[in-house]
Amino acid sequence: MTDDAKSPNAEAIGVWNEILVPKFTRYRQVFVDGSAPHSAEALARHPVRPGERVLDVGCGFGETTIELARAVGPSGGALGIDVGQGFIDVARADAAHAGVTNVRFEVADAQIARFDEPFDVCFSRFGTMFFANPAAALRNLRRAMKPGGRLLMVVWRTIADNDWARIPKEIARKHLPPPPDEAPNCGPGPFSMADVDTVRAILDAAGWREPGFERIDRAFTTGATVEDAIAFQLSLGPAGEIVREAGPLGDEKRPAIVAELAERLRPLAGPQGVAVGASSWCVTARAG
Repeated sequence: MTDDAKSPNAEAIGVWNEILVPKFTRYRQVFVDGSAPHSAEALARHPVRPGERVLDVGCGFGETTIELARAVGPSGGALGIDVGQGFIDVARADAAHAGVTNVRFEVADAQIARFDEPFDVCFSRFGTMFFANPAAALRNLRRAMKPGGRLLMVVWRTIADNDWARIPKEIARKHLPPPPDEAPNCGPGPFSMADVDTVRAILDAAGWREPGFERIDRAFTTGATVEDAIAFQLSLGPAGEIVREAGPLGDEKRPAIVAELAERLRPLAGPQGVAVGASSWCVTARAG
């Protein structure tokens, strides 16, 4: 594959590598435990087949890519791409340690990458919501498919349907003003693909046909303990954004927010961690 052109997303890619990859690395287990039930359900409903070539977009630490490679077997293969160099370094090391030889990982921008051979399946678990130009990126990915190739992506439904993000955000908003750019938009972010009509229009513009949307409801484990869950929420969740944007006032109100979060999350804690309600879309389509 090649990715020679200068990416139009260079600034965003810089933010991912400098700020977000280290944060995701710190909370890797949270994302693995929280995301895995959603991708497992999507793949149970729409499994890949032995011998297929699969492209895993926004692969992160590569857990799903390795899983996909095992599913397609030695006659098939999987390629995981992500803009985060730190993600790809970990993914390569994990694949080597696991002895999975039919998997590759590359640092690449899905919007401009060019691939040497076509794929049967384009998969993504919570990766496509962060495209700055989703129509352009999904159009480029559609070009990488064989005729009739399948799209299978998992994206979050609305924040109202996801208590793991809604509850901390509502608590933070009780104590602090909203960020200045909180108005609903189609920009990149965890809930940018929550609206079915919006995603259907994006897929149509990108050349994907026969879109389907299936709801998946699985709890999201936000930490092993209540304290872990709060630390995660105030680092990467919507509540954390509100606290950071508030500056000194956010620092002042943080203890009250932490106390209220602890009160709300404590009843949800169990032996497996703090499990909070979560809901995603399993989105399917075919390359036109």
